[in-house]
Amino acid sequence: MDDIDLLVVGPTGGKDGGIGRYISEQLRHLDDRLSVRLFNSKTPSADGPLSLARGGLHAVADWVRFARESPPDVVHVHTSHYLSFYLSSAYVLFASRRWDVPVVLHVHGSSFDEFVAEASGPVAALQSLVFDACDAVVVLSEYWRETLSVRVDDSKLVVLPNAVVPDEYDPGTAADPQHVVFVSSHVERKGIAEFAAAVSELYDRGFDFRTTVAGSGPLSSHAETLAAEYDDAEYVGYVTEAEKRDLLSDASVYVLPTYAEGLPIAILEAMAGGNAVVSTDVGSIASVVDEANGAVVRPGDVEDLVSAMADILRDSETAARMGTESRRRVEADYAWSGVADELVSLYARLLGRPADRANVAQR
Repeated sequence: MDDIDLLVVGPTGGKDGGIGRYISEQLRHLDDRLSVRLFNSKTPSADGPLSLARGGLHAVADWVRFARESPPDVVHVHTSHYLSFYLSSAYVLFASRRWDVPVVLHVHGSSFDEFVAEASGPVAALQSLVFDACDAVVVLSEYWRETLSVRVDDSKLVVLPNAVVPDEYDPGTAADPQHVVFVSSHVERKGIAEFAAAVSELYDRGFDFRTTVAGSGPLSSHAETLAAEYDDAEYVGYVTEAEKRDLLSDASVYVLPTYAEGLPIAILEAMAGGNAVVSTDVGSIASVVDEANGAVVRPGDVEDLVSAMADILRDSETAARMGTESRRRVEADYAWSGVADELVSLYARLLGRPADRANVAQR
């Protein structure tokens, strides 16, 4: 399969978000199987009229630069909702119509369901135009397949979850006391305020556990206050990928009370680290977290969050059993080795070529 020339298009670089991390892993796990190129479509953040204008000029320059690329065999475009989708549309339409090569559109994004459901007439028309130009549309779960089915022909939809490398995590022995961890951006959507409120309530009720909060953002004051008020709470700020893996391997309970998600890589990372997971019933989270390996609660409901965390913290054996199940699920269904095979098979199918997975895996 190394004769397939694949061009991956998407934003990466700097402190990557979920898409950037996925692209980095995709390149790493396909590099010895295909001929892979990256077109980095990352644009500067727009936080004012001037930066918005600069971002627009940067996007136009990127589109011109993209048009000068040599045509590949397959183009794989990563996108999210709203602005990300609008920017990605040009790559999809150019590759499909100008190069006439198969195009895979990979849909990420916590609010893509709202983007589809609330689309005005012109936006809905653009969505349909772009999806029609694609040969395959990758979604993260059955939930997202159903969501996009109103715009995309079912024959084009491919369910392919996010993935991690389980062997990069080394779950230790059961933590005593239990170790609760929050690792995410400190923004309203991720539920940092609800997490801090729930942990405070549990400490005030006399529960014995350690807490580590990692990450940064405009709402980091919640983490700072928590660490200042309780001896068993620590705020460590931004952590590297290696530090994050070590932290999740040491933890016993990972909590992410998020308001909107696709399929968070952070949750899969926590599962690889052998954690019980407490999160919310949004996006695809309920497809990987249930009563066997944690709990899902209503977003924004601190009382519900406290109750779910308390049930796990009362019994270390329950937490350990949930962590073992989390690890088993990641190894079985969310490992990059399997996802990479699925991607190679998808590209081969779009090109009308046979894909011998056994031979691919041996390269």
